[in-house]
Amino acid sequence: MSQVTVPSMPQSVASTAAKSSFVQVSSNALVPPPPLAIKKDPKLANNWKTKAPEELTDAEVIAMPDSEYMNDKQMAYFRLKLLALKRGILDNAGETTEHLREDTVVVPDPADRATIEEEHALELRTRDRERKLLKKIEQSIQRIDAGDYGYCDETGEPIGVGRLLARPTATLSLEAQQRRELKQKMFGD
Repeated sequence: MSQVTVPSMPQSVASTAAKSSFVQVSSNALVPPPPLAIKKDPKLANNWKTKAPEELTDAEVIAMPDSEYMNDKQMAYFRLKLLALKRGILDNAGETTEHLREDTVVVPDPADRATIEEEHALELRTRDRERKLLKKIEQSIQRIDAGDYGYCDETGEPIGVGRLLARPTATLSLEAQQRRELKQKMFGD
């Protein structure tokens, strides 16, 4: 294999420049992203006291003081959010069954048949992911009943309202999840 050199630079300078640029790129690869700051609206800080859990908004739940983390209203709010998510998944499952039954017509063109089969496979993959999410939703509802919803499984620290609003089935804090993902990336599953 022949070596490539840059005509305007000696070979040692070119390889040193390449090495230094490679080292710079690889050193930045393991830096985790900075945590996002959640803006609490001080006007909404006490709205939760007078409202029922089904009347609360995400902004009002975020605005609750940290001392009120996972109080009864927050638990009820997240239970309703999880139940709505579960209901949506179950409704989609029924639609999938109907859709797959309707599309069982025989299509003579192989390209059309392949397209229909690929759409069915994609739909079934999506439903499989939703089935797994359904299990996580059930586990989260059980955690609410047990009173340990909103706390990290590994560290016991609060997961955070913002993270729970984004992913109501989260069982790990952001830091614990990042550590787990880094281990998986380094050592595999």
